[in-house]
Amino acid sequence: MTEILHAISNALASVKDVIWGPLLLPLLVGGGLFLTVRSGCAQFRRFGYAMKHTAGSLFKKDQHHKDSSGVSPFQAVATALAGTIGTGSIAGIATAITAGGPGAVFWMWISALLGMVTKYCEIVLSLSFRETNEKGEWVGGPMYYLRHGLKWKKFGKVLAALFAIFAMAACLGTGNAVQSNSIADSLSKTVGINPLVTGIVLTVIVAVVILGGVRRIASVNEKLVPFMALFYVICALVALVVNIRAVPAAFALIFKEAFNFKAAVGGAMGYGIMKAITNGFSKGVFSNEAGLGSAPIAHAASSAKHPVDQGLWGMFEVFFTTIIICTISALIILTTGVYADPTASAGLDGAALSIASFNTILPGVGNVVVTLATIFFALSTILGWAYYGEVSARYLIKNQRVATVGYRIIYVAMVFVGAVSSLDAIWLVSEIMNGLMAIPNLIGLVCLSGIVIHITKDYFDGKDAEKKLAKVKK
Repeated sequence: MTEILHAISNALASVKDVIWGPLLLPLLVGGGLFLTVRSGCAQFRRFGYAMKHTAGSLFKKDQHHKDSSGVSPFQAVATALAGTIGTGSIAGIATAITAGGPGAVFWMWISALLGMVTKYCEIVLSLSFRETNEKGEWVGGPMYYLRHGLKWKKFGKVLAALFAIFAMAACLGTGNAVQSNSIADSLSKTVGINPLVTGIVLTVIVAVVILGGVRRIASVNEKLVPFMALFYVICALVALVVNIRAVPAAFALIFKEAFNFKAAVGGAMGYGIMKAITNGFSKGVFSNEAGLGSAPIAHAASSAKHPVDQGLWGMFEVFFTTIIICTISALIILTTGVYADPTASAGLDGAALSIASFNTILPGVGNVVVTLATIFFALSTILGWAYYGEVSARYLIKNQRVATVGYRIIYVAMVFVGAVSSLDAIWLVSEIMNGLMAIPNLIGLVCLSGIVIHITKDYFDGKDAEKKLAKVKK
């Protein structure tokens, strides 16, 4: 039996490596480059405008206004960020550095720069093709713009159904069981809490929140996301300030290793850079989800008046998650040098490496900071992905009540299963489903990019006209 399970695990690992290697990464890079060129490098030309009208407008009433058909624009992005800022922001970047070296961080940045326009396009399309459900609430996502946007209707329906199926599976695994397992494992190792207890508490919390639907999920995430993000960023910045002299050298190492063409022992020239690129891009996508098609489901519930208004939040989302949070996590690891010390890093990977690095700068603090961050990040991911899976289930199953109640019961149950189980197989299947989600979504983005360009041009032409009129009035 053990041999059979081992064989299945190896087979799943091989499938995952193919999907996240030669199959998906060229699509993500190629799709990002295509959208960048076709949009006229929108993520660079409109960067200032995007930051001003997202992070720069957080205290404006319109960002927190909601009507009967949707949640507020900020609640929508908080829900999307809740699903995005997961354990990958801490453990994922540590794994990328361990597997691909410091140069992986540079390629993670490149994936984010391309991902900014990719996620922008996803959200614009999601709001452009969204519908209202029987409660009068906005619902949308890749399944809707694939079905209604593509000219080849039958092809669009097939892609939409495939996306929804893959999304449901990924939500139960990556967005749920894997996250609850991370929380239970972290609390077990640092505080000694039995995973069974953690599983029961988590199950109750998640059940109470998701039974209230998208509005309760959005309301909780609106409070949880800013708190958890500020907590981690402030703690990490304090550690970097303490170790500030090592930061310039860390940046220099990132750029140097990003173009390291050295050969592995007995390997081909360029092995080093290929490992850096592969790990940087894959972990970058895991950190910001640009191209996967998950976050647009949350954004579609927004009461934003124009698709571009909400799409700008997508640019901010990728920038904040990968360029800010993941970079800070990477610098904590690189400035200490723990990852390169065979004795200090022996058997360490993921969150354990982050904890060891934190403790090197601030002894004893690493356990507290990383454990709390893991709990907050993982819990927010569980809540965010609960909504993604529910929308996917409701899209596939005609009986909306059966779809909603049935999926919520299964989702809540998986929280407990994840907390008390070993998840190697579930993790592999989830990564495969995550990758498969992206394929129909990226096809849709490329085919429907003309619509995004048209909507964006109309939006900014109108803004330019408003500016000219304001100057004339003055």
